[in-house]
Amino acid sequence: MNYRHSFHAGNSADVAKHSLLIALVRALQQKPGALTLIDTHSGCGLYDLGGEDAQRTGEASQGVVRVFAQPSPLLEEYRAAVMAVNPGAEPRYYPGSPRILAQLLRPQDLLILNEKHPEDVYALRRAMRGTSAAVHQRDAYELWLAMLPPRTARGVVVVDPPYEQTDERARITATLASANRKWAHGVTVIWYPLKERETHQRWKQQLRKLGIPKFLMVEHWLYDSDQRDIYNGAGLFIINPPYAFTQALPPLLEALRAALAPEGHRGQITADWLGD
Repeated sequence: MNYRHSFHAGNSADVAKHSLLIALVRALQQKPGALTLIDTHSGCGLYDLGGEDAQRTGEASQGVVRVFAQPSPLLEEYRAAVMAVNPGAEPRYYPGSPRILAQLLRPQDLLILNEKHPEDVYALRRAMRGTSAAVHQRDAYELWLAMLPPRTARGVVVVDPPYEQTDERARITATLASANRKWAHGVTVIWYPLKERETHQRWKQQLRKLGIPKFLMVEHWLYDSDQRDIYNGAGLFIINPPYAFTQALPPLLEALRAALAPEGHRGQITADWLGD
């Protein structure tokens, strides 16, 4: 499944991913110690929702646009992160994870970004001007391991690939196993699309064999039954989530479900431990 960021900016997957990422980082920031935030597949950093790629799919209308019509205060910090890159009252531009993470930085925190695609890394560097982010152009999985353990005691690695390669899941599994050996207490967030349940179940079985004890799965299924051969939703694997984050999850997940459920569907968003 090809999931290039520019075609899907601001869709339901972005809304859920970025809302949860904000909540996760804020939970970690309840302690004053410095964080290193590492984004392995950063993309362009900023997207024009009126641009050709985004207009071709129109997916923002079922994502960020709906959240701006949703009054839930639990989504207010997400809305504020989007509006921080927009000059007007409506979301014309959408911040990718790099711009959102940059907004969350405290003076003691570090941000490391990576993008391998030449055109995208050029756009990323332009989008991150004026921030303290370090931008790399390397293989994402090589960088993931090379940056561990980070200079600070605590941190988060965000892994958000386009799933263009058939071996993407295998590379994630192998790299996660190595990363866990180098940095067992680190927080890792892995985004994935949901399309075929059978393929996804096989991957979860492989990940379960890694024996990582604190392995949370947050899965957002858009439709009440699987829609054949199309995108059905997305999820996050979160390794070592902080207690403050998991305790605050239920109302946030319900707010996301209510805001993003397609017309005629209730949808479902769940949080479960991989070992359960």
